Amino acid sequence: MPFAKKKNTRINALAIFLSIIIALGVMRLGYLGVVNANKYLSEDGVTTRKATLKAPRGEILDSAGREIAVNREGYNIVFNSAYINYDTLNKMILTLCRYLETEQTQWADKLPLSKTAPYTFTDGVSSSFLSSIGLAHYASSQNAFDKLIETYKLSEFTTEEARIIMGVRYTMVYSNFSIANPYVFAEDVPTAVMQKVSESSFLLDGVTVETAHFREYVDTDLAPHLIGTVGSIYAEQWEELKEKGYSYNDKVGKSGIEAYAEDILKGTDGEITYYIDANRVIIGSEVTKEPIPGKTVMLTLDKTIQDDTQEALKNVITDLNSKGGRCTGGAAVVMNVHSGEIFASANYPTYDMKTYMTDYNSILNAPNNPLINRAFQGIYPIGSTIKPIVAIAGIDNGLLTATENICCVRTYRYFKDYTPSCMHTHGNISLNRALAKSCNYFFFEVGRRVGASRLTDYYTQFGLGVKTGVEISDSSGLLADVAEGSGDTLQIAIGQKNAFTPLQMAVYTSTLANGGTRYRASLVDKIVSYDLKKTYSDNKGEVLNTVTINPSTLASVKEGMLSVTEDGTGRAVFSTYSIKVGGKTGTAQNEGLDHSLFVAFAPFENPEIAIAVVLEHGSSGFAAGSVVKAALDAYFFSQETTVDNSPSYTVLP
Repeated sequence: MPFAKKKNTRINALAIFLSIIIALGVMRLGYLGVVNANKYLSEDGVTTRKATLKAPRGEILDSAGREIAVNREGYNIVFNSAYINYDTLNKMILTLCRYLETEQTQWADKLPLSKTAPYTFTDGVSSSFLSSIGLAHYASSQNAFDKLIETYKLSEFTTEEARIIMGVRYTMVYSNFSIANPYVFAEDVPTAVMQKVSESSFLLDGVTVETAHFREYVDTDLAPHLIGTVGSIYAEQWEELKEKGYSYNDKVGKSGIEAYAEDILKGTDGEITYYIDANRVIIGSEVTKEPIPGKTVMLTLDKTIQDDTQEALKNVITDLNSKGGRCTGGAAVVMNVHSGEIFASANYPTYDMKTYMTDYNSILNAPNNPLINRAFQGIYPIGSTIKPIVAIAGIDNGLLTATENICCVRTYRYFKDYTPSCMHTHGNISLNRALAKSCNYFFFEVGRRVGASRLTDYYTQFGLGVKTGVEISDSSGLLADVAEGSGDTLQIAIGQKNAFTPLQMAVYTSTLANGGTRYRASLVDKIVSYDLKKTYSDNKGEVLNTVTINPSTLASVKEGMLSVTEDGTGRAVFSTYSIKVGGKTGTAQNEGLDHSLFVAFAPFENPEIAIAVVLEHGSSGFAAGSVVKAALDAYFFSQETTVDNSPSYTVLP
């Protein structure tokens, strides 16, 4: 590897050389600005101009301080108005673009004309574009091309060259290029381009290579639906954001936490004042306002639990389908029962941020919609996982006793026009065994006694069919309008007709596990300073409502959920598990194969976490239970207790 070492040495030497030159320049400008500012201002013809010093964006970390979305330094090619020679600007732009072409590097071009002949409008006829270049709304694309040739004095160039140059010139105007607002010609350019431009600076008046901060995702497949993305400012956002102090070249949060926490993550830009003589030459400068980095967001996510849950979900679905299954996707949510903090939220299929940034269409067109955040926005009938709530409603309203036996004769015949059946004939069966064996007949009877309106009220108290309060977009689910005393009451008593998100199911399970306190679901743990030394806010859990549950009722229902995992429908996964787990399986009817569901909390005696898993067309609760087990293993048995502060990053475009 001698060649590689030699190449790296050369790059490092050049970087050090550039750093020294820049440092000396800054020191000199600082001296001139601070020491001689009053002298310059007293001279005739000296004016001042202010320019922005960009502040770094705040970072995103997990609950243990492990890096998720961070900043790295890269290179931008920047035009500085004070040094531009407008007589040679067109030739300089063409030279610079040819440099970038050889390195397959893009530059900014917002001109709404195609880049190859014939030069047509790229987004249809834009009256605002035509007006901005002095043409009527009915002008053709050729009229626009000719007008720009005239405006930017491009007649000496070929049409191909002219199109390259006018694209840059138009974008410079579009981005309010001035001394106060330098123009970023190309972002995050490769080292080879940085070298070439730096070495040719004597030919490129007003062009500099500047270091800048770029967003980078440490694990590009970690919870992409939650973390979100940053991107360029859309045209329709520009006027509003400009008033908030953004510059045209800024990046803003587009989705997920990046968008939710935009005001938190965005730093406060600084300011540098330039002193300019009558010949428009900068003769001094001083930093008049230091930039303040954005705050750092620490999430409730635990990277270990998130990774393991994601992997288990993927493996289970892949394994099901390899054996002839038709599982189209799934989701899992892991939550702190005492605060509503989300430890993990997994989706499958999912996507990788590298692909998202470089080949978005491949994700958009992939089967089974990997862009959908199933955990927060997918709604599913939750089947028998609803039965613990039905039992609580029955007992606490005096319509069922914890020790009562109901005789399951398989077909429920209370309503003449609707006679649903249980999967088996259980005979006389108690609440404990009805939960363990998931007897539909038992809950048909309890649901009928309680009634549709009262059941629906309990569902909402437990967080089903209402917003969870989580920071990013989620669905409120679907609560069916069920007529009192109808056969549909039996359906909602066994988890049909209504549809809820996996996140809502985790909230419900947490509320039951902790004794009735429903917390706002949350992804944000703390807001801290960029250097992590100061805490601005700390999530202690926000209570949304409290469900009144008699302690003896709760104990009976929980015991039934323990029976589910010890000798009931969840025993295959948990009967020999080292920690006692309360749970409930579910199989929700759906066109084609049924959905597979599992909700659980642990440890049984003193619950700490709740988990909800849904597998689309997963057929049975057993498969979903294996994802629950993986999440529990990650929470209780993971040996990863240290934070790696020097991970290997993946560079994104």
